[in-house]
Amino acid sequence: MTGPAAYLRFVRKNAAFLSAGLVISFTSSYGQTFFIALFADRIMAANGLSDGEWGLIYTVATTASAVLMVFAGGLTDRMRVRRLMVFAGVGLALACLAMATLSGAVVLLLTVLALRFFGQGLMSHIAAVAMARWFVASRGKALSIAAMGFALGQAVLPLVFVALLAVAEWRMLWALSAVLVLLTLPLVLRLLRAERTPQALATERPAPGLGGLHWTRSAVLRHWLFWLMLPLLLGPPAFGTALFFHQVHLTAVKGWAMIDYVALLPLLTVVSVATTFASGALIDRVGTGPLIALYMLPFAGSFMMMGSAETLGMAALALLIFGLGMGTQATVPTAFWAEYFGTRHLGSIKALAVAIMVFGSAVGPGLTGVLIDAGYDFDAQMPWIGVYFLLAAGLATLGVVRARTTLPAKVDVVGS
Repeated sequence: MTGPAAYLRFVRKNAAFLSAGLVISFTSSYGQTFFIALFADRIMAANGLSDGEWGLIYTVATTASAVLMVFAGGLTDRMRVRRLMVFAGVGLALACLAMATLSGAVVLLLTVLALRFFGQGLMSHIAAVAMARWFVASRGKALSIAAMGFALGQAVLPLVFVALLAVAEWRMLWALSAVLVLLTLPLVLRLLRAERTPQALATERPAPGLGGLHWTRSAVLRHWLFWLMLPLLLGPPAFGTALFFHQVHLTAVKGWAMIDYVALLPLLTVVSVATTFASGALIDRVGTGPLIALYMLPFAGSFMMMGSAETLGMAALALLIFGLGMGTQATVPTAFWAEYFGTRHLGSIKALAVAIMVFGSAVGPGLTGVLIDAGYDFDAQMPWIGVYFLLAAGLATLGVVRARTTLPAKVDVVGS
C-alpha cells in the first residue's frame, strides 16, 4: 500500500514516537535564536549593550555550546531519549529562570550558553537522532513529522510573546517559558514509556553507509566528503540565525513595524511545513543526494531579495523563499549522515554536525553584528550572504555526486 493511506497508517502505528519527537522539537524553541531575539532590545537596554557587544556575547556563548555538544551529543548512542529529555528539560527551564533574574554581562553570557546548549543544541539533537535511528525505510517521513515542532514553535511563539510584551514585563515572560518547558516533561515521558534502548536498536537494526561500513566520528573527520559539506553545514545556521537575531535592527533600518514583520512569519512557516513534508517523502524515495544539490538555492535567493526589499510585500516573498530552504534543512542534514555514514554511531556523528551548526549560529550573529557596528547595515550584507550559499551548493554537489556511487543498496525494515 502506497500513497496517503500508507502515510496515515505509518503515523497511526508510530504516533507515540512521532509525537514525542514533535514535542521535543517544539520545546527546543525557548533556546532558539528566533525566540531569544524577541527580547534583544530589552536585553541590550537592561545590560547597556550595543548590537556588536550583544552579538559578541551571543557568539561566545553559542560557540561554547557547540564545544559542549561534541561531548554531550554522543549520549544519544548510550542513553534513552526519555532520560536525556528530563536532563535537557530541567536545564532549559533553569536557564529560562536565570534569564528572568539576570544582571550583568557575565551572567548573561552563562545564561545564553545554557539556553543554547539545552535548547537549540541538545533538544534538537535528541529529536533528530531518535527519528533517524528509530525509523529506516521511513526516515524522511519521521524526520519531517518531528520537525513540525520547530515550525510550530516558530509560527506560534513569536506572535504570542510579542503580543504579551505589550502587556507584561519581559522578565516575567521568561519565567512563564520555564513553566511551559517543565510542563512538557510528563507528556514526553508518557509518550515514550515503551521506548527501546539505543544499544538495542544499534545492534538489531544497523543501516550501513558508504562502502557498506558503519563509520565512526573520527573516520568521518578523515573523509573528504565531510570537508566539502562543511560550508553547507555552516551557512543556514550562521545566516539564518542572523536573520532572526537582527530582526529588530532589520525592521528599524527598513522602516517597518516589528509587529507587522513578525506577522509575516506564519507565511514562512506554511511554506516550511509543506517543504518539510515534501522533502521527507523525497528522501525516502530518492535519497538525500539530489536534495543536497538544490537546497542551498532558496537561501541564496531569499537573502538577495530581502536585502533589496523596500516593502513588507517583498519581505514576505523573501521569507516564503527562505521557508523552502528551512523546510529542507529540517530533514536533509540528519538523513544525510545516516544515509552516507550509517546509524550505528549516528549520535556521535550527528553531535559533530550539530556542534558545527551551533558554531555557525554563533558566528553569524557575531560577524554580522560587528559589521553593523562598523556601518554596514544587515540588508547591505545580504547579497554577499547569497553568494556564499551558491558557493556552498557547488561544493556539496561535487561531494555527493562523487560519493554516492559507493552507497549500499537500500534495505527496507519491517515496521519502519
